[in-house]
Amino acid sequence: MTYSADVAVIGAGHAGVEAALAAARLGADTVIFTINPDSVANMPCNPSIGGSGKGHLVYELDALGGEMGYAADQVTLQSRTLNLGKGAAVHSKRVQADRNRYRAIVKHILEKQKNLRLVGAEVTDIGVDRSDGSRVTSVTTVYGDVWRVKAVIIAAGTYLDSRVFVGEANYPSGPDGMLPAKGLSGALAREGFALRRFKTGTPPRIPKSSIDLSRLEEQVGEKEIIPFSARTPEDAFASFSQIPCHIVYTNLKTHEIIRSSLHRSPLYSGVIHGTGPRYCPSIEDKVVRFASKERHQLFLEPLGYDTEEMYLGGFSSSLPGDVQYEMLHTLPGFEEAQIIRYAYAIEYDCIDPLELHSTLETKRIAGLFGAGQFNGTSGYEEAAVQGLLAGINAVRGIEGKEGITLSRGSSYIGTLIDDLVTKGTEEPYRIMTSRSEYRLLLRQDNADVRLCDIGHEVGLLSDESYEKYLEKQARIEEEKKRAERTVIPPSAALSERLTELGTAPTDTGVTLADLLRRPQLDYASLSDFDPSRPPLTRGEIKTAETDIKYEGYIRRQKAEVAAAARLEGKKLPEGVDYSEISGLRLEAAQKLNKFRPKNIGQASRISGVNPADISVLLIWLSQHPEKQEKRKEKSCGCLVFTAEGGKPSLLLIRNKRAGNISFPKGHVEEGETERQTAERELFEETGVSLKITEPFRTAINYKISADALKDVVYFAALSDRVALTPQEAEISEIFWVELDRVEDMLLYDNEKEVYKKAYSYMKSKYPILFGDKEKNE
Repeated sequence: MTYSADVAVIGAGHAGVEAALAAARLGADTVIFTINPDSVANMPCNPSIGGSGKGHLVYELDALGGEMGYAADQVTLQSRTLNLGKGAAVHSKRVQADRNRYRAIVKHILEKQKNLRLVGAEVTDIGVDRSDGSRVTSVTTVYGDVWRVKAVIIAAGTYLDSRVFVGEANYPSGPDGMLPAKGLSGALAREGFALRRFKTGTPPRIPKSSIDLSRLEEQVGEKEIIPFSARTPEDAFASFSQIPCHIVYTNLKTHEIIRSSLHRSPLYSGVIHGTGPRYCPSIEDKVVRFASKERHQLFLEPLGYDTEEMYLGGFSSSLPGDVQYEMLHTLPGFEEAQIIRYAYAIEYDCIDPLELHSTLETKRIAGLFGAGQFNGTSGYEEAAVQGLLAGINAVRGIEGKEGITLSRGSSYIGTLIDDLVTKGTEEPYRIMTSRSEYRLLLRQDNADVRLCDIGHEVGLLSDESYEKYLEKQARIEEEKKRAERTVIPPSAALSERLTELGTAPTDTGVTLADLLRRPQLDYASLSDFDPSRPPLTRGEIKTAETDIKYEGYIRRQKAEVAAAARLEGKKLPEGVDYSEISGLRLEAAQKLNKFRPKNIGQASRISGVNPADISVLLIWLSQHPEKQEKRKEKSCGCLVFTAEGGKPSLLLIRNKRAGNISFPKGHVEEGETERQTAERELFEETGVSLKITEPFRTAINYKISADALKDVVYFAALSDRVALTPQEAEISEIFWVELDRVEDMLLYDNEKEVYKKAYSYMKSKYPILFGDKEKNE
């Protein structure tokens, strides 16, 4: 039979679900295929949603109009916010979820969704039209059905040519005993995709009745739960009874059994060839890699309300069943433990994510997208956000619209995808807060601020949800203003409270905002002294408090994001041969020709491309105006100072009159270059040495425009050639001078006086740089 649809989604795991829902909700006729409909939104590993970095992804997904957060709220068994002992940037929500209920809820959502058909069939082939390039045209199922489509999203999870390993036994299988997908790998290889083998694993499932929980450390949930989804009322968990989890530790006996059985592990016997996840290793991997550790922490967690199965997190293994029993019985409280499902490792095919554009469309075939573990990632959350973006962009491609690309400065989603498509990955990729340069901006509590506008503009976030978001933001902004103008008068009670909390008492009035900026204080501790506080939700209070407390750092990080955006805006031509650009190192040219970055920002993040190479690219672009947008020429000078002994030190100046890079001079001494004369004169007059960083050395050899110079300076700052951190800012400053006024370039947009002093100093010393003919004469 032949059928038709707009979008076909292959796989109904977490990536496929979000892709199909996004496409269908945007109006595309969508079909989603799964080998077994009972495996829709399955959690074959830990039945949890969120975690460090992953919780951020779930909040971002919800802000864009995704489904995972809302479904997770409905099936929460326990909720905890991780990293509360650290700064707000790394606070991450994680819930233990009811596995069966989650699967049932999401399957029902798919079944009810308008424009969406759920089909139980394995896809074995894709059709490609090569008459004008390569464009996907169809998919074929194992039953011989052909679906004519305009876009295809592969979200195959760990099913592609998958094989399960338990000790000496191994056999073709998908996760949880499902059938593997056998045909699609061959079709992809035929189309030129270089497939790779990754692996993951899962621990044994143990009946609760066979464990002595009294010997384990109990781990309870948090008292006040803030939901993942804005669609879930915050008081939904007011009377919620959480199921406790438990902690147990391995011991030397456990490790001895594992070491003596390594020859039976397919991971160490050479039977498994796939690369496993670095940040979620098997227990035998941990024992070998961390041989000096006497114990490893394990987490015993429930799978749901209607099952006795327990999940032993951290005990993933591919060892034989008899060894699994033996090492399990060495754990305190597990002496009589039984096993319902053995631990296993699973190996599967995936592609190199460098095959993808940042829209998640493949470079090789137009209209073909990848999402989730097929792209080399691990984790339900990483899969879900990729699915959402792939679904959006598949529809936008059909409609002839430009794809949505999220930047690193906007989201962890943007960070994840940028890492994949510019750096690639040699192991299953996992998001972590440490992967982002802008953690303070990308908090989970402000995901809506960053992404709701996009979700609404795209069409996934309803008008009603968007209006609620705008109302919430209005309340938060008003609260921040109120905190700045609310003065708390001095009192004995206030001084006593401040002393109790380990901060200095005050004998004068102080604003609520200034008190909140003290690390020891928060809204709760000041509630007795703030009677005018309006009713706000816990989430609103959290965001307002964090914005106030970290205001200065947030402002500076926003400036860094704006600077980085300039590099992202510098588009690189598609057909250029980088080996023909003079000045580029051979390695850089080869890497650029291989990865074909879309812009300077992407190029700067490719391994093997260094700051000097980026400077060459920027200069090359400036000398080839036909390769870029026309930009209005400005007559300006670039000054970079380093405060030494209270005097600013000149790093680089652009002479507005000469049209090239030059240095202040009255004359050039015989035997000296212009730069050497400038260095000497500046030192003689100020006692400060001239310093020129590598990108500037490159720049001074060319006659380039002011805008091009500005790009070079931006990149120099971003590549740590100039200090940017708050600590280093006491030593270094960066300035952009334009005629008779000073604009902030990267930092300190509220410290205009600093710029004015620097400008006045330079103008009085070197009037020729600023066109002051009278003084020059």
